[in-house]
Amino acid sequence: MPHQPAIALEDLRDAVGVDGIRNAAPVTVTDVTYDTRRVEAGALFVCVPGARVDGHDLAPDAVARGAVALLAERPLDLAVPQLVVADSRLAMALAADAFFGRPTRELEVAGVTGTNGKTTTAFLLYSILAAAGRRPGLLGTVEMRVGGERRAVTRTTPEAIDLQRTFRELLDAGERSCAMEASSHASELRRLVGTRFRALVFTNLSQDHLDFHGTLADYFDAKRRLFTEPDVDGNRPPAAVNVGDEHGRRLAEELRGLGARLVTFGLAGDAEIRPEELELSPSATSFRAGGLAVSPRLRGRFNVENVLGAIAAGRLLEIEDEAVVRGVEHVAGVPGRFEAVDEGQPFAVLVDYAHTPEALANVLAEARRLAAGRLICVFGCGGDRDRAKRPLMGEVVSRLADLPIVTSDNPRSEEPGAIIEEILAGMDGREEVEPDRAAAIALAVEQAVEGDVVLIAGKGHEQGQELADRTIPFDDREVARDALRRLGAAA
Repeated sequence: MPHQPAIALEDLRDAVGVDGIRNAAPVTVTDVTYDTRRVEAGALFVCVPGARVDGHDLAPDAVARGAVALLAERPLDLAVPQLVVADSRLAMALAADAFFGRPTRELEVAGVTGTNGKTTTAFLLYSILAAAGRRPGLLGTVEMRVGGERRAVTRTTPEAIDLQRTFRELLDAGERSCAMEASSHASELRRLVGTRFRALVFTNLSQDHLDFHGTLADYFDAKRRLFTEPDVDGNRPPAAVNVGDEHGRRLAEELRGLGARLVTFGLAGDAEIRPEELELSPSATSFRAGGLAVSPRLRGRFNVENVLGAIAAGRLLEIEDEAVVRGVEHVAGVPGRFEAVDEGQPFAVLVDYAHTPEALANVLAEARRLAAGRLICVFGCGGDRDRAKRPLMGEVVSRLADLPIVTSDNPRSEEPGAIIEEILAGMDGREEVEPDRAAAIALAVEQAVEGDVVLIAGKGHEQGQELADRTIPFDDREVARDALRRLGAAA
């Protein structure tokens, strides 16, 4: 029977850890929200300071719409009960967990964090949980799956209220587990407080999101806290950590010191779950790991690491070996991750989400293995994001591709030409430049001949291009498909 949330304000006071209630009065809360557009009669409105709007300034509107209480960082001159806290984001997560009945005490959550590989590893875990009969949901960058319904995604990891609401919806729909991506932004912004992980995977860490975190050390710290800080019930999550990654090795050493439950994986020789008898070819992958013989349909050395992480998490979740193997081998591909676009052309076209120097190097190396001829790479960098990685990405593509084509990604508020100039600072002068992304993809397709590989990198599964004032429909896969069809029609 669906859970019908309703809770006394005093119970939320206890959950967020404040001593008293300003303007105290008997109140029953029937919803929690940080968005005035979603306020209905009976709601607790959470005043969250944001980059552009401070939720405290919106509180009068929330009360006018029916909010019966406020959660805020300072007392407000409004005649409704108020929970005044030091950190409204942290308190929002604690309140959401309590309001929705602490769903992750019942729902088995397997999380994945890291710079690269989160989405693929989450898809693998979803498939493993399904093979084990544990009725999973999925929360990630590409899509959400709740009660068999596919939903669009706005954030890799939703805000705390939305996240806990979704966990409750999963339980109400009969799901009993969930595979999810856990982002560094969500860690830093306290969205994951209140989420109890039954297993948490660390894939790797390399330069990304420094526009938000500031330094690589701070970025790593946002990841490591998910493993080292106890959850709301005082437990650390069982951890699967890639010790083939420098930061993963550091994390594993710290977790051993804390006495945490730990399974290590990776290409390192001392990893507990490591590939043996590894066979990699353009058409097949097989290896043994942790006593299991697996033949994943996912291609590439980087996907071997993703599979190892999923196997390690399966151990933590005590899933039978047969279900782990079936789950791994069921996944044929992940949208926008090394995804082929085939219109019968005599060369390969691949679309990948790679948008960091390390991820780009990995997918270029795997694309090279497929190429009998040249490797052509179309790529750009996003605006309003980490600028320091732009010349690094340019250098990677100059070094590993035969024909680099530099274009726009999601320029957002920045001038596309200025972004491209920063990319070009790391390149060797052999590149072609075409700021129009559709034209750049068409240029790559038109120049490709039999045996070549065209890699279109950066946006993967995304179905829009973010400009300064709007987002326009744009899917690299469909744009490439249209270009290939035009090429075939002209032949």
